[in-house]
Amino acid sequence: SCHFCMSDDTDFISASEDLGCRRGDFSRKHYGSVELLISSDADGAIQRAGRFRVENGSSDEVHYTPGTWRRTDVHLENPEYHTRWFFKYFLGKVHQNYIGTDAEKNPFYLSVVLSDQNNQRVPQYRAILWRKSGTLKISLPYSPTKTLSVKSILSAMNMDRFERGPREILNPEIQKVRGSVNFKFGVLYAKDGQLTDDEMFSNETGSESFEKFLNLLGDTITLHGWAGYRGGLDTKNDTTGIKSIYTVYQGHELMFHVSTMLPYSKENKQQVERKRHIGNDIVTIVFQEGDDASSSFKPSMIRSHFTHIFALVRYNSQNDSYRLKIFSEESVPLFGPPLPSPPVFTDHHEFRDFLLVKLINGEKATLETPTFAQKRQRTLDMLIRSLYQDLMPDLHKNMLNRRSFSDVLPESPKSARKKEEARQAEFVRIGQALKLKTIVRGDAPTSLVTTGLCRKEPWESQSFCSTFPYEIVCADSWGQQSLLAATDTAGVMLLDGEFALPPVQVFDRTMVVKQLHVLEPQDLLITRADKGKDARLYVFRLGALKRGLEERQLVRSKCDSRENKLEKTKGCHLYSINTHHGSELRIVAAIRNKLLLITRKQPRSEGSNAVSTGADSPVEEFQYIREICLCDPPVVMALVDGPTGENDNMICVAYKHQFDLINESTGDAYRLHHVDANRVNFVAAIDVYEDGEAGLLLCYNYICYYKKVCPFSGSTPMIQSNTSDFHFSWNQMPNAIVCAFPYILAFTTDSIEIRLVVNGNLVYTAVVPELQLAASRVSTAHSRHTSSMT
Repeated sequence: SCHFCMSDDTDFISASEDLGCRRGDFSRKHYGSVELLISSDADGAIQRAGRFRVENGSSDEVHYTPGTWRRTDVHLENPEYHTRWFFKYFLGKVHQNYIGTDAEKNPFYLSVVLSDQNNQRVPQYRAILWRKSGTLKISLPYSPTKTLSVKSILSAMNMDRFERGPREILNPEIQKVRGSVNFKFGVLYAKDGQLTDDEMFSNETGSESFEKFLNLLGDTITLHGWAGYRGGLDTKNDTTGIKSIYTVYQGHELMFHVSTMLPYSKENKQQVERKRHIGNDIVTIVFQEGDDASSSFKPSMIRSHFTHIFALVRYNSQNDSYRLKIFSEESVPLFGPPLPSPPVFTDHHEFRDFLLVKLINGEKATLETPTFAQKRQRTLDMLIRSLYQDLMPDLHKNMLNRRSFSDVLPESPKSARKKEEARQAEFVRIGQALKLKTIVRGDAPTSLVTTGLCRKEPWESQSFCSTFPYEIVCADSWGQQSLLAATDTAGVMLLDGEFALPPVQVFDRTMVVKQLHVLEPQDLLITRADKGKDARLYVFRLGALKRGLEERQLVRSKCDSRENKLEKTKGCHLYSINTHHGSELRIVAAIRNKLLLITRKQPRSEGSNAVSTGADSPVEEFQYIREICLCDPPVVMALVDGPTGENDNMICVAYKHQFDLINESTGDAYRLHHVDANRVNFVAAIDVYEDGEAGLLLCYNYICYYKKVCPFSGSTPMIQSNTSDFHFSWNQMPNAIVCAFPYILAFTTDSIEIRLVVNGNLVYTAVVPELQLAASRVSTAHSRHTSSMT
């Protein structure tokens, strides 16, 4: 069946006006800019200074239109019930654990489980690799006929060399893996005009508007005897106050350290007891009284080496609204959601939703800063080493560890089988007891259901065509809601999604189409048909095809399309087009290790559709510019428009173990990225424009790299590591990748992983068994995206 994944809009444009044409749409400036903030005392003497990224919701960017914030763009990034797998999928269930040492003699620890993905009856292997550098999680497809070895899993995780190969650990104590998914946030009440932390921390009570804000954040709970997550507060002897504010949000327990609820001391002007809690929170909300004009808060007013993020909240009683400003220490990676412009919220529940998501994402982003990452790495390294030393003696006693985990002694004698079943039962019992203990201690999500507001997500799917009997090879949308699809056995069909009409055949089965693009503004259809030496590019006028369909003419065959061949493209195995509608159409065809650059002549005086009045075939309008020889045939290609279009256009090609940039004018090649892996599965190279400068998302194996490739120096691209470069790992190996601001979507065999372009953070995993991407298309109306899938 054919489905349609989309947002609220239903207007489409052609692929030639795809993502890249909206230069500047992707800008890190939406997330504020770094400023040096200095605080001074009442006499004007400088107290402290610090560099913070300031998010104020407004932007000088011409591309940034006010009100671009959408309710649907508020997502928890890397939501724990997707990424904290061990608790959800492993603990208390039968799974295998292995330890070994890598080539650098560092111990590693691997856990593997066969589980059903989100109860969709899609069995999958899930694996977590614990190493000194951090954890890596992947999913691998399950096949009942093909057993999977531990070494093949480690190889998929880019680990092929060992000092000592992985050996299975059967001791159930190995399941004792700790970790919390809950959060504690500071809430500091500041009166109008207060300039120092001593003044703010000394406020005994808050105003009516502050109490109203606390009620919005969560419930007031009595600490004595509190059984939930306590966030370091005393629940036995009332030494940290009588009451506090607590809530559960999307499976996370949140405890707020409220300055006016923590013990107040008349003798201690510095209020050490209050600072002890709030000063050790990574994220603090500062609720400031007074109007915007008197806004004087700066993070440097608070003496804390630990707090990295401040959320400044102001309440406006005249229009009953909240205003938000975010300060993040310079080293904190970008995190969403970006503030609306202006950053004013009149809907209080919407504000609560936005604020809590921003705080949770902010704390998770801070844990990636060098300071916290080093601490975490040291802790993880010590944990793995002590685990390794504790468990090594077991390895020598135990002969079972020679088995492959995917066949758990199926042919074993009865006595051994009974022993194994008893071991598994004990393993599960201990795991479930640990799980229960974690929940009771308040260190686990007590509920994994979303407790945020019910809202329509941009990726909700709609049925496009419920029964389509053929396998789709490639497709592109044509018109408002139609899909032109090349099939494996029935030629090329037109599917109408609006009126649900039966599919209409456009080309018969003699046209074996492997790649196609519908370019509506240019009245063009480009296809690559046939394979091997017979493969060629064909160009058709959409208008002529449409007339043929309307007049019920015969279905076109390969023979009828002889005049539509681009002659020099014989043997073409791959082609790519530029996606920016502002410049002339460029096609690069790959014929083995040769690139052929082709452009379309544009009539100067007339509009782009003027060429449609000519002959039935547009072949004469194409001209061959040059040939470029490469060292190997490309597997993936993308065209990158230079800022001037004068001798600085580029072609990104992937082959062997590298991505290269080729200058279209000179044919010179520049190494963009070397892939350090034994086996490389190239997926895509996608051009992404940030603030008008070209960048590329390079996708291979499980990895996605963002690399900036501009500015150009003459005709040479500046390829150097940039502060905005980042990379991340998908949880599953993608087959295709689509970019749809602000998201990037990876299509795997049975799921869609949706992440943010700005930082690669996961926001959602949609499980769709036997999934295949057919086509994607961007709508410029609100820069929303539609994807057709089969």
